[in-house]
Amino acid sequence: MFELNRRRVLRGVLNGGAVTVGLPLLNVFLNGNGNALADGKPMPVRFGTWFWGLGMSKSIFVPKTTGANYEITEEMEALRDVKKHFNVLTNLIAYRDGAFFCHYTGWVVARAGASPVLNNQAPGETVDVTIANQIGRSTRFKSLTATATGDVRSVVSYENATTPNPSEASPLNFYTRLFGPDFQDPNAPSFTPSPRVMVRKSALSAVSDQIQELNKKVGAEDKIRLDQYFTGLRHLEQQFDQQLTKPEPLAACHPAKAPKEDAKLGNLAELVQIRHNMMTDLLVMAVACDQTRVFNMAFSNASSNTTKPGYDKPHHTCTHEEPRDENLGYQPNASWYVRRSFESLAYFIGAFAKVKEGDGSLIDNVLIQANTDVSNARVHSLEEMPAFTAGRAGGKVKTGLHIDGKGGQITRMSYTAMKVMGLDINSWGTKSNQASKEISEMLV
Repeated sequence: MFELNRRRVLRGVLNGGAVTVGLPLLNVFLNGNGNALADGKPMPVRFGTWFWGLGMSKSIFVPKTTGANYEITEEMEALRDVKKHFNVLTNLIAYRDGAFFCHYTGWVVARAGASPVLNNQAPGETVDVTIANQIGRSTRFKSLTATATGDVRSVVSYENATTPNPSEASPLNFYTRLFGPDFQDPNAPSFTPSPRVMVRKSALSAVSDQIQELNKKVGAEDKIRLDQYFTGLRHLEQQFDQQLTKPEPLAACHPAKAPKEDAKLGNLAELVQIRHNMMTDLLVMAVACDQTRVFNMAFSNASSNTTKPGYDKPHHTCTHEEPRDENLGYQPNASWYVRRSFESLAYFIGAFAKVKEGDGSLIDNVLIQANTDVSNARVHSLEEMPAFTAGRAGGKVKTGLHIDGKGGQITRMSYTAMKVMGLDINSWGTKSNQASKEISEMLV
């Protein structure tokens, strides 16, 4: 009997060799509503983060009302067209718990759950890594991290306290990594495993039998080091296994075209936005093609050095040296920089919303959280911190809301995300930043 299912391939023989031809993601593979697979499995839900530096201007950022009927404020105007896809969170706190590092403590608390004791060293793995260890093992890349700064040292993710995950900063390099020779198009009519991946897999497999013998000859500390090392190799083997298996068809996957040229370097806001948009387009299609289910994007660094045409101070310097305009009630040039950040956040959210998936779009099956390093950059304040979430996480999250955090820990955002993504935890974070309550207003 000829049975149709999502993994079905057409098999035949050509010139004495076996031939397999995959099928695209037909409507018959989905349920009657188009919002799940026909076998009852839900569409995959992905998690991502987005980062911008140097906070916001409270008087023109914080909406006056909460809930679904809040008015988009002056500083958030660029986000108006994607309002239905995101939540804005205000009045959150990142507790210092001792040491304080300007432009570092705030965002690290939000992502790692604890206040760092050393500058440029996280207290542990960040939330994206924790979630990737839960949902990212079956994809080609456990996670992907990109930046618009043009600098691979822009760090927003830590594998552990001393191991930052480097950012992809070049659109051309990012394209080659994602859609170069090792990319397997899930909708291609045939499947041929990459010889390079096969060689890499074979190389790792060839030494696996020697691991136990090696462990017998080293001390306790070396055993720990070897265990960490070979754990990483086992993860690589799992990813290689995925690359050597015919990927399931994905209607949303349309492999990106290679950039004609790399993005220009420079700190002008316009150039940063161009790089951001190029990296976003590649990242979104990598997610749609199930290359990864966890991702990070950094628009700027915490001490952002983005510049404005005709103005002599970069963003960070501006926040400390520009006088507050008494008539406006805020620093106008500092706000100009923040508005450029939100233009790019709007592009990021919109890029996911444009990709059709099932009966909706990709934004319906992701959860993105966006955070910054401070609330008021002029005084490095960690009180009244802003943040955003975007996406509906497969129907688990409401959007279009302004939620007043009422002075609660900013770690509640990541704790909520981990619960939504299926982690079985009762709390997250340490000391004053330990969170054990989800942000219930955003949950279905």
